[in-house]
Amino acid sequence: MIPAPARLGQKTAKTLYIVFLIFRQSAGNQRFFSLAKLVRRRPVFSVFVSLSAERPTLSHPNHASRFAALWILLVSLLPVTPVLAALPASVDGTPLPTLAPMLRKATPAVVNIAAIGHVEIRQNPLMLDPFFRHFFAVPEQPTRRQTQSLGSGVIVDATKGYILTNNHVIEQADKISVKLRDGRAFDAKLLGTDKASDIALIQIPAENLSALPLADSETLQVGDFVVAIGNPFGLGQTVTSGIVSALGRTNLGIEGYEDFIQTDASINPGNSGGALVNLRGELVGINTAILAPGGGNVGIGFAIPINMADSIMQQLVEHGEVRRGALGITAQDLTPDLARAIGIDRTQGTVIARIQPASPAARGGLKVGDVILEIDGKPVRNSGEVRNRVGLLRVGTRINMTIWRDGRTLERSLTIEPNRLEKLAGKDLHYQLAGATFSALPEDLRQQQDAGILVDSVVPESPAWRASLRKDDIVLSANRRPLHTLEDFRQAVKGQRKLLLNVQRGDGAMFILLQ
Repeated sequence: MIPAPARLGQKTAKTLYIVFLIFRQSAGNQRFFSLAKLVRRRPVFSVFVSLSAERPTLSHPNHASRFAALWILLVSLLPVTPVLAALPASVDGTPLPTLAPMLRKATPAVVNIAAIGHVEIRQNPLMLDPFFRHFFAVPEQPTRRQTQSLGSGVIVDATKGYILTNNHVIEQADKISVKLRDGRAFDAKLLGTDKASDIALIQIPAENLSALPLADSETLQVGDFVVAIGNPFGLGQTVTSGIVSALGRTNLGIEGYEDFIQTDASINPGNSGGALVNLRGELVGINTAILAPGGGNVGIGFAIPINMADSIMQQLVEHGEVRRGALGITAQDLTPDLARAIGIDRTQGTVIARIQPASPAARGGLKVGDVILEIDGKPVRNSGEVRNRVGLLRVGTRINMTIWRDGRTLERSLTIEPNRLEKLAGKDLHYQLAGATFSALPEDLRQQQDAGILVDSVVPESPAWRASLRKDDIVLSANRRPLHTLEDFRQAVKGQRKLLLNVQRGDGAMFILLQ
């Protein structure tokens, strides 16, 4: 039996085969096989070309007219099949996989956010002197400029209108506008922010909202498929997909508390605050940052796990802020060299480098050099995990800690207490620092840098304000003396008329001369 392509009927196949045999005899073997080389890649011809080479030839006159007629007949018998660029809706009756049904439910819960605010324009101190401006006829200059940022947010409570986003999206905003997928727009109310984790909670007075269900981000695994939804570059709602590339990313220097989900789903500027969802349409993370050496997406994005974001949200709802407790320790990662030096046979954990006097750690029996192995039965891999777990616990929570000390494994129980930081008024340090309040670095910042004094607050138009000090600045040194404690600051400025302060602000640093 002669095989034929599946798309041709049996009669058509037989007819084509006979035509090929006649064509071969008419044209001659050499001419036939020359033409066969041109059409062998065509699936319709391939069966007949191979078969005709094996069957006996027929005796027919070699007439050019018959050659042409047979060729036309052969081409006319070929079925015409349109070529489609798109995939079929189904294969063998089975629908192709698609994310469309899930996204139809998830995308209405992701909103676009526009925040409008103002920032101070840093000026030369001489320009702040009214006599100088009058004497030199210096015109009035603006002291503030308007800023605008675009980002995304996720509706997590449709009844109350709660929306989670990033703190950096709405930071210093005077007005926050929210636009829904259905085109409705609302002015949002800021309920609270947490700069250390980069989470903010806003609320809109809207009805008929759609909220995303929250997943358990602890169950995520590397390789799970995820989808990022946001508003990149202000283009409008956009969906990208990828997988979970890594979990528990810390020590990136992005936030004070880091436990990021890493994904290769494309995240770009404007996606901040948007949703990272699983294939069930459940919220697993809040998109926050990207690693972009060249300024664009390179497939390395980071999201805050929803378990962390939800814990922070509960405190923002209750108090408008996150009231973190502290243990009173400074810890560092356990490296292989450090492990050999102290005699422990493991490479994961964290070593206690310093303990504050009269702190929960001191009262709980911890000592410098102890290695923290577990907290509440969960292994500790690095110092970032200790900071995250303790920083997310409410004040008064009791924890059980497993430590290693001199070859023995010990259990200790400690209670999280309020982070009581000593504060010092600037006027008690130096008259040119009046209006500012200083404090020691909180525990989350001490994990990132060893030296510095935090500017806790600054009264506008005060001497410290006019000297360009701002809230959350970190004074690294005074008169070239590094500062670790408030007493260091007091001794560095005591009896000095001039002050030279080395100040860190965000990712930058500068010197401020007061005289």
